[in-house]
Amino acid sequence: MLDHVSIAVADVPRAARFYDAVMAALGVPCVWREEGAVGYGRRSTAGDDGHGYLTIRLGAAPASPACHWCFRAPDRAAVDAFHAAGLAAGGRDDGPPGLRGHYHPDYYAAFLRDPDGNRIEAACHRAAPAA
Repeated sequence: MLDHVSIAVADVPRAARFYDAVMAALGVPCVWREEGAVGYGRRSTAGDDGHGYLTIRLGAAPASPACHWCFRAPDRAAVDAFHAAGLAAGGRDDGPPGLRGHYHPDYYAAFLRDPDGNRIEAACHRAAPAA
């Protein structure tokens, strides 16, 4: 449903270290940097519109403690890596990796607070691989 999102932060270099780590864990590249912003992902175009884009921008943060941003993870291992990378890069735990069965039986997610307090999540909707 979302095409692109901007998240406001008070300190772009500090936030970039955090988002570089969590986006890399999800396989999302950093595609540009400037003094007051950094961008991740791939913008959609007229002939290729199935992409998502995230911008981290200088501004007042967080907008609301009830607001959060969820990023799609390709598998459960990426959710785990997202959480570990975020903690290592200065984020705070807001819900460890695990099943969230109240959404559906295979909803696997982790929650973090970025260094500015924004709540972010990584989620995988796929069943665990067969053992």
